[in-house]
Amino acid sequence: MQTETEANQRFAAQLPRNLAGNVAYFLANVVIGVLLVPYFIDTLGVAAYGLIPLATSITGYVAIVVQSLNTSVSRFLTVDLQREDYVAANRTFNTALFGLTAVILLMVPVVLAVAYFAPSIFNVPAGQEAGVTLLFLGVSASFLIRAWSGNFTVQLFAYNRLDLQNFVNITNVVVQAGMIVLLFALFGPDLALVGGAYLAGAVVASVVSIALARGVCPHLRVSIHAFDRRRVKDLCGMGWWVVINQVGSLLFLQIDLIIVNLLFGSTSAGEYAIALQWVVLLRAVAGVLSGVLTPTILSCYAREQTGTLIRVTKSAVKLMGLAMALPIGVVCGLAPQLLTVWVGEQFTSLAPLMVLLTVHLAVNLAVLPLFPINVAYNRVRVPGLVTFFMGIGNFGLAIALPLLTGWGYYGVAAAGAIVLTLKNAFFTPWYATRVLGVGVHTFTRSMLPGIVATVIVGAAAATLGAVVQLPALITLAVVGAAIALVYLWMVWAFGLSGYERRLFESYLPQHSGE
Repeated sequence: MQTETEANQRFAAQLPRNLAGNVAYFLANVVIGVLLVPYFIDTLGVAAYGLIPLATSITGYVAIVVQSLNTSVSRFLTVDLQREDYVAANRTFNTALFGLTAVILLMVPVVLAVAYFAPSIFNVPAGQEAGVTLLFLGVSASFLIRAWSGNFTVQLFAYNRLDLQNFVNITNVVVQAGMIVLLFALFGPDLALVGGAYLAGAVVASVVSIALARGVCPHLRVSIHAFDRRRVKDLCGMGWWVVINQVGSLLFLQIDLIIVNLLFGSTSAGEYAIALQWVVLLRAVAGVLSGVLTPTILSCYAREQTGTLIRVTKSAVKLMGLAMALPIGVVCGLAPQLLTVWVGEQFTSLAPLMVLLTVHLAVNLAVLPLFPINVAYNRVRVPGLVTFFMGIGNFGLAIALPLLTGWGYYGVAAAGAIVLTLKNAFFTPWYATRVLGVGVHTFTRSMLPGIVATVIVGAAAATLGAVVQLPALITLAVVGAAIALVYLWMVWAFGLSGYERRLFESYLPQHSGE
C-alpha cells in the first residue's frame, strides 16, 4: 500500500507530463480547428459548413446518457483504484462496460432516426439532404464509439495519466482531419465524407485507448462474472443526476446553433458557427487545463486530504481565470483582424458577434476547477437540477430575445451569455463552498483577478489594434505578442502569491542531477 507522501510525489511528478500532453492537445486542436474552418468554407460553402458543428451539437443530446454514466464511472473507479481495492475496481469497471454496451445498443435506433429525419427538421442547402443524413450518422456513431471506449480512458484518468489520455484525443482529431482532406481530395467535397472521417477517427482512437489502458492498469480484466447488479444502483444513482446536469449543460452550450439554424436558416447558422469556433477552442483549452487537476481533487478526496483539496482548488480558480484572460482578451480586442486573417475580410462584420460569444468566458471558464468537487463528494443532485432548469430558461430566452427585439442571432448569443454567467458567477462558487464547508466568498474572490485581467487585456488589444495601422496579420502578431509579454510578466511579478507560484512551477519539468 503506497503511503500518502509517495502518492503525493507520484502525482507531482506526473504534472509536467500532463501539462505537456495538454499543450500538445491544445496545439493540435487550435491548428486543426483554425485551418479546417476556411477549408470547409472554400470547399463546401458557409451554409453547408454550418451543418458540421450542428451535427456535433445534436449528437451531444443523443449520447448524453452514455457520457453521464462515464462521469459517474470516473468517480467510483478512481476512488477504487486510488484505494488499491482491485476487487471493487473490477466490479465497477465490468458493471460499467457491460451496462454501457447495452445502453449503446438500445440507442442505435435513436441514432438512425435522428440521422434519417435531420434533413426534414433542419434548414439544409438544396441537394445536400443525403450527405446530411450520412454526416449525422457518422458523427453520432463516432460519439457512441468514443463513449464506449471511455470505459478504458477512465483508467488513464484514474492513474493521472492525462498525457496518455491526451494522446488518444490527439489521435482522434489528427486521423479525423487527415481523413477529411484525403477523402475530399479523392472523391470531392461532400458532407457524407466528413461523417466517415469522424467515424474513422473514433475507431482508431478507441483502439489506441484500449491498448494504453491495458498497459497502465493491468489489474482490470474484462469479465461478465464481475458484473455486479448492486454496483449498477450506485452508478445509476449518481449517473441519473449527472444526466440531468448534462441536459442542462447542453441547453447552455449546444442549443444556440440549433436555434439559429431553425430560426434564421443554414447560411446564418454557418456565419454563427464561424464566430463560435473560437469559443469552442477556448473551452477546449480551459477543459484540458482544469482536467489536469481533476485526478488530484479525486485523489485528495479518496485520501481524505480536505485541506489540500480546498487550497489547491482555490488557487486553481484564480490561475484558470488569469490564464484564460489573455486569449479571451486578445480574441475580443483583435476580433476584426483575427477574422480577416483567418476566414477573409468579408467576414469582419462578425467581430461584434465573436466578442459577445467570447467575453463572458472570463467568468464561465474560471469556475471549471470547481465542478470535480461535486463529483468527488457525490453531490450532483442540486447542481443537476439548477443546471437543468437554468438550461431550460436559456432555451426559452434564446428564442424570445431575437424574436422580441429583432436582434437576430445576436439575441441567441446574448441569452447564453446572460444565463450561463448568472449561474457560474453566483450558484457554482457558492455551492462548492457549501460542499467543502468554507466561507461563502472563498471562490468568488479567486475569480475576480481573471475578470479584471480580461477587461484590461481586451481594452489594450482593441486600442492598439485601432492605433497600429498595419496589415491585419502583422497587427495581430505584433499587438498580440506585445500584450502577451507584458501581461505574463505582470501576472508573475504582481498577480500570484508565493504558493501559487510554487503550484505553477510544480507543473514544469524538474531538472535534477540524477
